[in-house]
Amino acid sequence: MVTQRILVSGRVQGVGYRDWVVRTAQRTGLTGWVRNVRDGRVEILVSGDDDTVAKLIEGCHEGTPLARVDNVEAYSAEGEKQAKGFTKRFTA
Repeated sequence: MVTQRILVSGRVQGVGYRDWVVRTAQRTGLTGWVRNVRDGRVEILVSGDDDTVAKLIEGCHEGTPLARVDNVEAYSAEGEKQAKGFTKRFTA
């Protein structure tokens, strides 16, 4: 079990990106949350098995057809409070 914080930059707000993350995470059994950040990025906190989290991170480079992903940063967030399920949060 790993926990990663992911920051995605580019045109990722207003294009269904967060909804895509929620659907993908829920379908694959990941837990955590996703939210917009005021600076235009999308932030994701995700927990799950190594392979499934890695596949989500890989998918974040594409996202939705309307998105344009410029950069994906992922780093360990071990010690963060584990979420139940996967939700969309308010903008931070």
